[in-house]
Amino acid sequence: MSAASSASHLSHLLRCKLPGRPLPPESGRQPSSSRSRTIGLLGGSFNPAHAGHRHISELALKRLKLDEIWWLVSPQNPLKPVAGMAPFAERLAGARAIARHPRIRVTGIEAGLKTTYTAETLRRLTRRFPQVRFVWLMGADNLAQIHQWKDWTQIFNTVAVAVLARPSYCLRALAGLAAHRFSMNRVSESASGAVRRRRPPAWVFLVGPLNPLSATAIRARRRSSRSERAPGSKR
Repeated sequence: MSAASSASHLSHLLRCKLPGRPLPPESGRQPSSSRSRTIGLLGGSFNPAHAGHRHISELALKRLKLDEIWWLVSPQNPLKPVAGMAPFAERLAGARAIARHPRIRVTGIEAGLKTTYTAETLRRLTRRFPQVRFVWLMGADNLAQIHQWKDWTQIFNTVAVAVLARPSYCLRALAGLAAHRFSMNRVSESASGAVRRRRPPAWVFLVGPLNPLSATAIRARRRSSRSERAPGSKR
């Protein structure tokens, strides 16, 4: 991602009129606001983005009473191989095409911040926007393996966390290390709208209509389709 493109993404966020400390000079001036906002953060490779991402975002907007959600498209997830990862610009464009919602903003801000790990991204964002309440959003599949992430406990200690159910992962996630470590900080699903106001650590597990789509399955279908179209292949 070029420096000009990175600055453009950061400038795009400024137009949200978020309160907080000024961004670097190349990103423009920081508007002021007297009202605290609550923003959900959905991070990931989005390789590719799909309707399932929008589905859980719409669920989170409603159930958590969020003002908006940022999709943080990662330049490169350190836990995922480079092979098979679509170019960053392509994944950003694909996410924007899928989002199509006035309260979902797609950004490559991690490239501008030059952060690789979620814990560091959250530290930087909370320092930069001290009046904003951030809520980290993730699927149950990520809760099941978040203990493999760098400084993973700091994520829970920095912002509120909302975990959204995903097919076949719920039991594994709730039996995992993270769920046990922070079991005393779990907020009842019936009080999910209040988790954004809780002082971290605070997390909630949200169950709703499940969407079976996954980026892994989409990539597999695309590979299969390309193979069938290849010269000499049987149809």
